[in-house]
Amino acid sequence: MSRLSLLLLLAVIFITRTVAQNNPEAFAYTEKANHMGTVFQITAIGKNETLAKQAVAKAYQEVERIERLISSWDEHSETSLINRNAGLTPVTVSEELFNLIERSKKVSKLSNGIFDISFASIDKIWRFDGTMKTIPSEEELANSVSKINYENILLNPSEHSVFLKEKGMKIGFGGIGKGYTANRCKVLMQKMGIESGVVNAGGDLITWGKQANGEEWTIGIADPSKKESALSYLKVSDLSVVTSGNYERFIELDGKKYSHIIDPTTGWPAESLTSVTIICPDAEIGDALATTIFILGVDKGLQLINRLNGIECFIIDDEGNLHHSTNILLNYYEE
Repeated sequence: MSRLSLLLLLAVIFITRTVAQNNPEAFAYTEKANHMGTVFQITAIGKNETLAKQAVAKAYQEVERIERLISSWDEHSETSLINRNAGLTPVTVSEELFNLIERSKKVSKLSNGIFDISFASIDKIWRFDGTMKTIPSEEELANSVSKINYENILLNPSEHSVFLKEKGMKIGFGGIGKGYTANRCKVLMQKMGIESGVVNAGGDLITWGKQANGEEWTIGIADPSKKESALSYLKVSDLSVVTSGNYERFIELDGKKYSHIIDPTTGWPAESLTSVTIICPDAEIGDALATTIFILGVDKGLQLINRLNGIECFIIDDEGNLHHSTNILLNYYEE
């Protein structure tokens, strides 16, 4: 975990504890569990212990339901059925999955294909397990991304059917599924009467409500030059915070570092950035945009974000410099 994402997480944990301390009638309940190949941490702040625990339990039931729906590893999921029928026949799916795919394609169009759920069809010639010794050839790189093309995901709204046009195509929701799940958990718990809470879907955070004293929650922005310290902070309320970075999975070949985040248009790992943090009201959008901006880089990434209403970002480049979108007002700590 990067210093930036660690600091954001610590800030949220502190805030949830503060709510319960400042309001003796509130009860904060947190539970961790492994889902979608990562660790979820869900916190509900309810009027009593029973409500808070029930809300977290229901939220995890929702996580399990969505995982069964979107998993490409579960042979019984609708997603796997779509993939098995690539190049063969359309597959009728639930309205929920159809709409998720439709929204994913809109992000693909917005990003000119940088975000693409058909990335799941990539031939994984990059290995980040220590076994890779040479850089792939240009031919290997071109072949690895040859099946990636969101425009070949054909949707029929009248039948709720999905057709992958070419054999060998696959879709997957690794770049948007956790954010979507976090959103759904938030909505479910709000309907149960949880007025304040946090869903951390493996680093894709969404928060709602305020501290008991009425103040907004605060996140810290890490100082790249000082371990686990902050150079600034930002007051937020009812927002998601999603971070993508190259700090966990990478390889070094011939003295050069290669990130696990691959550009689907070239097959090459993204370069020049350490982390990207998206701040917006919707964790699904934040999830999709975080990797997109990481691939686009500072200039193109900020140009895209600055065109979007209600979405902001922080970028730390590979030299430790902090960049951010134009509408963020930072509060700097005094030395």
